[in-house]
Amino acid sequence: MTVKRWSASLTSDSSSTRCHGAISASSRKSSGQKFRVKTNMAAAPADEPPVFKILVLGDIDVGKTCFIHRFCGGGFLESYISTIGIDFKEKMVKLDGEPYKLQIWDTAGQERYRTLTTAYYRGATGILLMYDITGETSFIDLAKWLRNIEQNASTDVQLLLVGNKCDMENRVVELARAQKLAESFDLELIEASAKDNINVEEAFLALAKKMSESRSRKLSRKHSARDVIRWDRLDQSDEELKKSSCSC
Repeated sequence: MTVKRWSASLTSDSSSTRCHGAISASSRKSSGQKFRVKTNMAAAPADEPPVFKILVLGDIDVGKTCFIHRFCGGGFLESYISTIGIDFKEKMVKLDGEPYKLQIWDTAGQERYRTLTTAYYRGATGILLMYDITGETSFIDLAKWLRNIEQNASTDVQLLLVGNKCDMENRVVELARAQKLAESFDLELIEASAKDNINVEEAFLALAKKMSESRSRKLSRKHSARDVIRWDRLDQSDEELKKSSCSC
């Protein structure tokens, strides 16, 4: 298979990023225990890095757990038990020299856990939506996942579409077909392989970059709004001074 190369000027754990897999871009553990984790992205103290909550979504057996495990430095899981409910891992990364903490939530892909998964959309700043390039059903079900995201996630959540298992020869979902879907939803698409460690780190860092840029835009809008309010108050003060100094 002919692959395209993709590069990124981002780093994970202070190491340089190297891309060696297939990618395309469009225009736009098992215990079932409930976790209580703070997910207010804007509430981190000044001396602590911002926290980005990432949900990894997709059908069962698309490779979500192996993908996360590979990114967090655990290598490839040759055998594993399907995730029951929710599990999560954390990893520090650097974007343009600035540290960020990625809180990565591994979600069960089975239909019976879909309701449970929706409860964890709250506070999510990014979603990595995954399908298996060798599994037709996992690709078709992306429509259900996207509808679920639309109904439960924040309107400014950042999305990245990942076609996992690009190392496999028995491809069912052609790249052009996936690109067409990605373009229709204005998504960035990356093909990757947890087994061969192709574009795993690049996928998470690309999503982190999108979240960082979104955060910067939010902060910029907040500062702009404060400036407007400040000037409005100044104008009101001027009017009040004029009225109070009027001798008539």
